[in-house]
Amino acid sequence: MSKKDKHHPKSDGQAVTRMKRQAYEEEMRRLHGELVAMQEWVKATGAKICVVFEGRDTAGKGGTIKRITERVSPRVFRVVALPTPTEREKSQMYAQRYMAHYPAAGEVVIFDRSWYNRAGVEHVMGFCRPEETERFLETVPAWEKAMVDSGILLLKYWLEVSPDEQTRRLQSRIDDPRKVWKLSDMDLKSYSHWYDYSRARDAMLAATDTAWAPWFVAGTDDKKRARLNIITHLLSQVPYEPLKPSTITLPKRQGPKGYRDPGLPLRHIPTPYGELA
Repeated sequence: MSKKDKHHPKSDGQAVTRMKRQAYEEEMRRLHGELVAMQEWVKATGAKICVVFEGRDTAGKGGTIKRITERVSPRVFRVVALPTPTEREKSQMYAQRYMAHYPAAGEVVIFDRSWYNRAGVEHVMGFCRPEETERFLETVPAWEKAMVDSGILLLKYWLEVSPDEQTRRLQSRIDDPRKVWKLSDMDLKSYSHWYDYSRARDAMLAATDTAWAPWFVAGTDDKKRARLNIITHLLSQVPYEPLKPSTITLPKRQGPKGYRDPGLPLRHIPTPYGELA
């Protein structure tokens, strides 16, 4: 069986064929239009939206975020992917470095991993003490309640990938020089801790799935379907109004008014692929 024809089980036991590229791109084009409409609503209303993406390594967080943001303005949609905390940040209140990135009016902030590092990688890999994780899980619901009460629409997504698919994706990163940059030492260390991460995930979801900030779980073994499902769900959670069709006419371009090309000695780049003009 080829990769193109590979099937994946549905929750009801039926098989699902991987989505064809053309159908995927057509639906993504429609959703991109809806994201632009959402963007204009956010700008017009001063809405504040915070989207958190968490999940196992290779679950597709980065790819999903890229598809969300590729057709909208970076002035409205801002992606936050914080590096390892500095020594100064380690001495701060844990929430402090994340709060600086919360959305202001008219912004959508997307966290590619977030404060939930404390319940995931930091806990599993021993970067924090068990009591620090316990304290985090006890306090984060109130912390998020304060966010929501301040007017932030908080959406939290957990992306889940199967062990076999995670192995396939990691091996692909090893074998493909275009993807090797995605493979970190931490990915390799985390790979052997599948069930430790499962326990950490279960504890996190149990403690922090609240009425005001629920978790939404997405299976991502089929990346195309997962991205469409996640974007569709995100749009359903935001009370934006669709864009009204508008008629735009380009204004008349000015005449040369005596302008002549001065023939400056510009350094043109080589054109091994040819040029149109």
